[in-house]
Amino acid sequence: MLNKLKKLDWGILIILACLMGISALVIHSATANNPMYHNNDMKQLAFFGLGFIVAIVSVLFDYRIVLKFWYVFYGIGVALLILVYFFGAEINGAKGWFRLGESINFQPAEMMKIILIIGIAYIMGRRQGDKLNFTNDILTIGAFVFLPFLLVMIQPDLGNAIIYLVIVIGMLWIGNIKYTHVAIGLAIVVGSIMLFVFLFNSFNTEIKEYLDGHKKTHWYERINTFINPSEASADARRQSLNAQIAIGSGGLNGDGFLQGDMKNGGFVPYTYSDSIFVVIGEEFGFQGAAVLLLLYFLLIYRMIMIAFKCYDRRASFIVIGVVSMFVFQIFQNIGMMIGLMPITGITLPFISYGGTSLLLNMLSIGLVFSIKAHQEVYELADN
Repeated sequence: MLNKLKKLDWGILIILACLMGISALVIHSATANNPMYHNNDMKQLAFFGLGFIVAIVSVLFDYRIVLKFWYVFYGIGVALLILVYFFGAEINGAKGWFRLGESINFQPAEMMKIILIIGIAYIMGRRQGDKLNFTNDILTIGAFVFLPFLLVMIQPDLGNAIIYLVIVIGMLWIGNIKYTHVAIGLAIVVGSIMLFVFLFNSFNTEIKEYLDGHKKTHWYERINTFINPSEASADARRQSLNAQIAIGSGGLNGDGFLQGDMKNGGFVPYTYSDSIFVVIGEEFGFQGAAVLLLLYFLLIYRMIMIAFKCYDRRASFIVIGVVSMFVFQIFQNIGMMIGLMPITGITLPFISYGGTSLLLNMLSIGLVFSIKAHQEVYELADN
């Protein structure tokens, strides 16, 4: 046990401790003028405390156990995604949460990200470093991911559904995929995007009426604002424009802690969650945003170094899957606040308020810790 704990990556733990401090500070600022969320910062610290326990204890468990029973976890994950559609609670237009108490919600779509990473790593690991086979590997992975992707889209949760695809792309790229398959995949993706934009613009009115009739107007507004920003209504563009104004007004040093005018005026919604980067940009300026991005860079760098040192290819695939998940979430969340990406419900890892996402992110880190601590078998075999 002591030998395993000695193999903890203390650099990652220090980075996470810094992110915890930033998260609590910014959430406190975001909720200071809203009595309904006045203790969210303390709840976040409690979730972080539990998350650190999960991450550290995970180092004692061999990651190869979860690889061995990946299909069991996959079945549980799919079952929960089906059940949440019928018995879950609807939050912000998506029916994807189980209510476990007065203030605790559990989102199966978040847990499914880790399950997909483990399952894909197992499938690709069978090739032992050889080029991935289109039929036995790529199509199998596609079928493996398609069902949870479809179930999450039905909720609808576009953010997590996109993350599933990003995880697949990142892991396939590191899994020794053939360049011809990459070219085919890129052609399909680009063609699909162009076809979607064409059909969306061609049937814009019909799509709007259909989504309005099914009370999914926010879906239309988000997509139309991104594809046709000049045609979108002022209300549809308000969150994105106000977020950019707030971040731009922060300048180099920011307006100061608790002093953000746009945040205090309520011009940007969900500043404690999806839009938390606005608070950082407005109150701490470019310097504060740069510090946060530097911490993210160091976190990703250290995980990639762990992947490089793995003797087990499946372990490397898992780490890269976790890295792909974090990198996209960071890029998407910040990108949508500065107008580069469409607005989705993707939170900023380790910063945004949210128990389920934070604990599962910490569990992902714990999986990386377990991988680092359980490579000694391969070291001995190599010697």
